[in-house]
Amino acid sequence: MEGPPPVRTKFSSRILAASSVLALGLTATACGGAKTGDSATGESCVDTSGDTVKIGFLNSLSGTMAISETTVFKSLSMAAEEINADGGVLGKKLEIVSEDGQSEPTVFAEKATKLIQDDCVAAVFGGWTSSSRKAMLPVFEGNDALLFYPVQYEGLESSHNIFYTGATTNQQIIPALDFLKQEKKIESIFLVGSDYVFPRTANKIIKQYAAANGIEVLGEEYQPLGSTDFGTVVDKVKAAGADAVFNTLNGDSNVAFFKEYKGKGLTASAMPVLSVSIAEEEVPGVGVGNLEGQYTAWNYYQTIDSPANKEFVTAFKAANGAKAVTSDPMEAAYTSLYLWKGMVEKADSFAVEDVIDAADGVTYDAPEGTVEVDGENHHIAKTALIGQVNSEGLIDTVWSSDKPIEPDPYLKSYDWWKN
Repeated sequence: MEGPPPVRTKFSSRILAASSVLALGLTATACGGAKTGDSATGESCVDTSGDTVKIGFLNSLSGTMAISETTVFKSLSMAAEEINADGGVLGKKLEIVSEDGQSEPTVFAEKATKLIQDDCVAAVFGGWTSSSRKAMLPVFEGNDALLFYPVQYEGLESSHNIFYTGATTNQQIIPALDFLKQEKKIESIFLVGSDYVFPRTANKIIKQYAAANGIEVLGEEYQPLGSTDFGTVVDKVKAAGADAVFNTLNGDSNVAFFKEYKGKGLTASAMPVLSVSIAEEEVPGVGVGNLEGQYTAWNYYQTIDSPANKEFVTAFKAANGAKAVTSDPMEAAYTSLYLWKGMVEKADSFAVEDVIDAADGVTYDAPEGTVEVDGENHHIAKTALIGQVNSEGLIDTVWSSDKPIEPDPYLKSYDWWKN
């Protein structure tokens, strides 16, 4: 696969040059200084009078989703350090206010409110589960604030106040189904997922795709988010004898599922599993031996062979240790900070409505390749990739879309979809 073009910024030792600025920012919790409005009246209180501007990072650093979201926080921190080393945004250094969403949607909503109303941040970056995003959505819309959400999701949503830098359905789930149908020649499938918004909605879409494409759905099982009891589920999967399993489990439930899967003699060659929420960061936790040969659907892998990605990976390892790995959500989060920077600079303003008005057509040469913002639906064009877990725990691309796929969050271009 042809690699993405070089990124516009360097990822090298400039990270260290700005680390002291970021470290100071991470401790900030109060608004302080002159404000551009009053949060009590619903107006922005973002302070742009000095030589810094606050932004918020909101990630699960504890709970069942910490296995995935900690790396997102690290990549956002790296992007902020780089931007500060390059002079900041509109000449202002970024001051980071970090909050832990604790893997609980209600906590995400509470922390988002704090970041907007008390800390007076110009934008918030984070969230993972669709439940966390759904909980935050009215907070951002009600306060006319900005959220940059970095994770693939089930689609069927767009918000004036959210930018989605992960894949929507037609950029991940549908290409994954096309791969299973066209490349793996499957005729039947079993659906396994966590019991919340994303898997339920994704599987509704998958079932309509299957009906339109002659694929039989032999079972559909859900477990609570964070569940570790998969004995009965795997027994049902094995008994069904489907050609493949489509996995929408999230967080550390994947550890229990794949251990049980392998323990009951199910293999990638006999009954492959295609996952949409397991990236390089999760592989060690699940176990390389439990995942080798299994498939994933994303838009970025650490193994992308391009100078830009190699530089990105090298910088991330330099900042976080030689064993650190990159992944799709953390790359999408990293990219989101640069996209916000591009929007602000195009608008020549930190004001939310100015930034939104400037968003359409903003591009960034990301490690995954060039991405471009759709100003109408607030998603970005992304190349679909199918990968296979190798013996080293990394993911090799085995299929790619010919070009970036334009976002279609409401599946308007698919005759078979009926909401």
